[in-house]
Amino acid sequence: MPEQSNDYRVVVFGAGGVGKSSLVLRFVKGTFRESYIPTIEDTYRQVISCDKSICTLQITDTTGSHQFPAMQRLSISKGHAFILVYSITSRQSLEELKPIYEQICQIKGDIESIPMMLVGNKNDENQNREVDSSEGEAMAKKWKCAFMETSAKMNHNVKELFQELLNLEKRRTVSLQIDGKKSKQQKRKEKLKGKCVMM
Repeated sequence: MPEQSNDYRVVVFGAGGVGKSSLVLRFVKGTFRESYIPTIEDTYRQVISCDKSICTLQITDTTGSHQFPAMQRLSISKGHAFILVYSITSRQSLEELKPIYEQICQIKGDIESIPMMLVGNKNDENQNREVDSSEGEAMAKKWKCAFMETSAKMNHNVKELFQELLNLEKRRTVSLQIDGKKSKQQKRKEKLKGKCVMM
């Protein structure tokens, strides 16, 4: 498939088991899976509004392990925006984001113009919390990126996370809302509404 210039690529990084796939699936499909299935790399697409026209939000859900450094570098070099996910129940998962962040800086150079969110997921598991939200905020400040806590399970701040990330994009206007423009599918659905087709 040829690369489309109007794709907006968001890459999701984080240690294994922090809920990257759960966040992405909750956002794209509205579903939540209780069981943990490790991801190698998946890409999801969602139609969004981009500079008053429609483009594709391409979300790459990366592997939680560091077995594929070349894939990781490629994801970074192609990405327009980044979501760095850790679990509030695992200090280790926050530590594991540091080399990824450093690699993004190394590959992308000017980090301040790149939309990036540090995300503490699983905030429905407060009783097992190892990372205080103030620590997450402090790390985000240090990394000059935005911060949010989410729960894919409870669908808390999931849509907000993606909207906030798009709001950080300064080079063009990207939004989850398609401004008054309906996608072809929506138009077709409306056209077919109330019409019965005899075969």
